[in-house]
Amino acid sequence: MSSRFDEIREHMQIIDAEGAPVGKVDKIDGDRIKLTRDSSGMGSHEGHHHYIPRGLVADIEGDTVRLSARADALEAIFETEEGGEAA
Repeated sequence: MSSRFDEIREHMQIIDAEGAPVGKVDKIDGDRIKLTRDSSGMGSHEGHHHYIPRGLVADIEGDTVRLSARADALEAIFETEEGGEAA
């Protein structure tokens, strides 16, 4: 778990473990990062807010949040607005 989680701010860029863009931070919601609706459109999830669990944050580099997972694995990990896994 990143000890720098409190440094994450609105509109920071989120990238996967390989540097590919994932989206932008809307806000912190408890122990999750809420993605902006317009940046969380991956596959069937387009147009919905998605959440990334705190445990996936590997590092913060300037205005960028780096995750420990690749983008192609994130679709299975995304949480929906209701707090469950995305279908």
